[in-house]
Amino acid sequence: MASPMKGFMDWMETKFMPVATRIGNQRHLVAIRDGFISIMPVTMVGSIAVLLNVFFRDLPTMWWGEGNGFTEACSQLIAINGLVWNGSLAILGLCFTFALGYCLSKSYEVNAVAGGVIALSAVVCTMNLAPAFSYVLPEVTPDALPALQAAGLVVTEADGAVSLAVTGGGMISTELTSATGLFTCLIFGMISTMIYVKLTQKKITIKLPDGVPPSVSNAFTAIIPGCVAIYACAIITQICVTATGQYPNALISELIQKPLLGMSQSFFAVILTNFLMQFFWFFGIHGSNVMAPVTEGIYTPALLENLQVWNATHDVSQMPYIWTRGSFDAYTMMGGSGITLGLLIAIFLFSRREDSRTIAKLSAPMGVFNINEPVVFGMPVVLNPLYLIPWLLVPVVATVVALLFTASGLIPPVFIQVPWIMPVGLYAFFATGGNVLAALVALLNLTISFAIWTPFVILANREIASEVAADKKFDQ
Repeated sequence: MASPMKGFMDWMETKFMPVATRIGNQRHLVAIRDGFISIMPVTMVGSIAVLLNVFFRDLPTMWWGEGNGFTEACSQLIAINGLVWNGSLAILGLCFTFALGYCLSKSYEVNAVAGGVIALSAVVCTMNLAPAFSYVLPEVTPDALPALQAAGLVVTEADGAVSLAVTGGGMISTELTSATGLFTCLIFGMISTMIYVKLTQKKITIKLPDGVPPSVSNAFTAIIPGCVAIYACAIITQICVTATGQYPNALISELIQKPLLGMSQSFFAVILTNFLMQFFWFFGIHGSNVMAPVTEGIYTPALLENLQVWNATHDVSQMPYIWTRGSFDAYTMMGGSGITLGLLIAIFLFSRREDSRTIAKLSAPMGVFNINEPVVFGMPVVLNPLYLIPWLLVPVVATVVALLFTASGLIPPVFIQVPWIMPVGLYAFFATGGNVLAALVALLNLTISFAIWTPFVILANREIASEVAADKKFDQ
């Protein structure tokens, strides 16, 4: 009679996993994932600029006050990092739009560069070129209000703070081009690219003679689909403005982006996301890739929004989201998915199995840098019922621990993107702007993972002992 575990495994392999695989390979979701991955150089350089200014400006100011000598000495470096931010995170939404249009067009085997350019143009059509800004004037007191108003400036006072209202004619606000506008870029980038793709596939294009160079022919082929796509987005924008008085970004932010990001911050949503990544991995499917539309499409904008708030306020208490894309790497993936660095330590200390110890020795150098495929497939952890419980349990417990520390305000949310190969503790330290307690929380989670993995490593010793005893009995 088949065991319940075997029946469950068979059902998962034949019924559930094919559906999960199809979802993970769905071209629109793959394009979103690849689009976010493609702009990683931009997000990384912007994060590095912010991180450097944390050490050049923010921490010294906190320790030694405004105008300290160290910050003054680093003023040119601080200015350079500000320029880098302007050229990276401030235009992140536009970079993502091009990447999305490119990746989606490429998946349909049409001119990918034209798809990226059309998506970028279409998204800019949805943006208000005369946005209103409001800046707090920190050194101006309410007494100066009449003089400023007499000079023709639009100033207001609230709770003792004086704000200057400015209308930026001919400008595009970074509220639209940066992380705040990512959902608008995603939606209109997808709409415009699909219009371009479908019209191109239906041959609604300008056809040139065969002797025309391909570069010229491809450009002319994209003209009609591109015009239709861009005009479609412009028409949708004008309908929104006429009907509601708001541009699409404001509507999308209120109706889609904020609710989605808000739901993503619940304990249940964060834990479920991490659990599902582990669950898919157990069956040999790349869980991070399957869940990438969620982790990249929802939690990456949360990280970038936190980073933008920090850049504006330098106050971690003002950050709107406690769990972001980098939080997974900082606290629940030390050594790779399942915090297998804890498994490796348990094997070195307690395992008497030569096969496990050999794989652990080969895997340890890579495990330090969060690469754990040798463990997952070599141990194996995949489809191994012995390791199912710790594999699913460890990240969930680690997530709860990190969430509690972050929600309580003891450690700041992750707001800086750090290379995922950063070793345990260092990732959390840099991703939170140099917070030592965050690094200690990561080390605490590693300790917890070791404690959870250890009993199962010891069980594996008994399993091999039972197999040896059975072989001896068979030989006799």
